Amino acid sequence: MRRPPRRRWQRAQSLVEFTLILPIMMTLTLCIAEFGMAYGSNMTMIEATREGARVGAVLGNGTNGFGLTGCAGATNVDPQVILAVQRVVESPGSGITLANIDWVHIYLSNSTGGEAQTDVWTVGGSSWCNGKIVLDFSQGADPWLASVRSNALPATSIGVSIQYRYPLFTPLSAITGLFGLHTITMVDSTVMDLEP
Repeated sequence: MRRPPRRRWQRAQSLVEFTLILPIMMTLTLCIAEFGMAYGSNMTMIEATREGARVGAVLGNGTNGFGLTGCAGATNVDPQVILAVQRVVESPGSGITLANIDWVHIYLSNSTGGEAQTDVWTVGGSSWCNGKIVLDFSQGADPWLASVRSNALPATSIGVSIQYRYPLFTPLSAITGLFGLHTITMVDSTVMDLEP
């Protein structure tokens, strides 16, 4: 009985090894791509809540002269906070789909950073500032009125939080879909003291 040349035998072995390792390598590559996109979306959420909290901290109860010209006052503080969040979310390269945002909360932060009083905003267009500006969010229940916010020391802490359902996009989503996992829910919040 004659043995095949060693070179052909090595090629066959390499092909078998490659076939065994390829699914593992593809799975790792897809996991890395999915993680990278999810991480990018999370970074956008962090920036959006920071920007919203920063605007809310500066505007306080609406007596500051900051903000959009002609849209001052307590009733215009929260729309400006939402506008700041919206600008970040809709910026080029953000990776966030507006329809997948469940809510944006503007809230009075308690001593542990939790929500004491909350102003809930959900996706749905509304006009504001005498119809000049269109927001992609509309105000919902339980408003925490800006007129009751205090920037006297000790200052009130304002928080902005956002909940986003990140849709899985790689072919791995077909596998995770078998277990009912089509999206990953992400929540981020930022708390800042009102400017004195």
